[in-house]
Amino acid sequence: MHPVLRAQEEAAASVLPADVADYYAGGSGEEETLEANRAAWHDFALRPSVLRDVSAVDTGVTLLGASLAAPILVAPTALHGLAHPDGEAATAAGAAAAGSLLVVSARSSVPIETVASATAGPWWFQAYAMRDAGLSDALIERAVRAGASALVLTGDTPYVGVKARSTPGVDPNALHLANLASGPGLAPRSLDSVLQDPSITEATIGRLAERHGLPVLVKGVLRADDAERCIAAGAAGLLVSNHGGRQLDRAVPTAHALAEVVAAAGGVPVLVDGGIRSGTDVLVALGLGATAVLVGRPVVWGLAADGADGVERCLRALREDLAHVLALAGATSPGDLPAGLVRPRRSPRW
Repeated sequence: MHPVLRAQEEAAASVLPADVADYYAGGSGEEETLEANRAAWHDFALRPSVLRDVSAVDTGVTLLGASLAAPILVAPTALHGLAHPDGEAATAAGAAAAGSLLVVSARSSVPIETVASATAGPWWFQAYAMRDAGLSDALIERAVRAGASALVLTGDTPYVGVKARSTPGVDPNALHLANLASGPGLAPRSLDSVLQDPSITEATIGRLAERHGLPVLVKGVLRADDAERCIAAGAAGLLVSNHGGRQLDRAVPTAHALAEVVAAAGGVPVLVDGGIRSGTDVLVALGLGATAVLVGRPVVWGLAADGADGVERCLRALREDLAHVLALAGATSPGDLPAGLVRPRRSPRW
């Protein structure tokens, strides 16, 4: 783990109530996938290229029209208001200051409009297909009006995974229902109405794209056949994700699913999250074919430690680390990686 991220995680643990820290840190089941996500990036070795001019390294990328300082985005994680009073507004400000992009969670603890006003940079909106479809569409329409430039449809949560850690002092419904009720016509009829609709299929991708006029990425893809189905249905991008180990426990680590999804994507952007804690992890992901990565928990720890400044520091540390290891690998940019840079170790953990 990068030293800055480690220090921020330790600082967050010192200021957050234990229940809140466990709410963010925990996974589902026996937390096998949670633990495997981080370890799996170490299951790959790097083959650097030498005697290449790496005197100037540029980590910048353009992704779905957004110019970013590095291929490192902020993953959609719920309820940042538990970590800092300004919640997702502070996260958005910190992400923009670092030249990054926040995917705003549908379970934001701050109204979408407040988040949007806190950043001059691009941002995306995570869309859940709720059981009350009208409520889903109204929430997405708010995001579109506020300036979201893409939608991220979460596909791996037909039901919420049972978490391993007990957090009786955390009431997520009190925060996210307040946000859902903050716009015109958005008062939920019941808690059940905001739960994910377990009957949705890939047809939802095209419906959202047509109705809201934004590119739709699908989050939660771990298999080639699902990648192909989503792309055929109109997905503009894929997010290889197991929900940070918070849904199906023993789901394959994202590092091990990435190459299969990239091969099936046929050039459609493929992003990945799950356990990324250093620039070297990012480099491995890029070498496996990822267009960009997303980080979740490290950003929350930075937010808890020092608000927007902590978020910026976390993302800058990862970007600077990536620039360093790109040069050591013999690359001048994320698009200039030596052929065959990444290969599996002989004895992977999974």
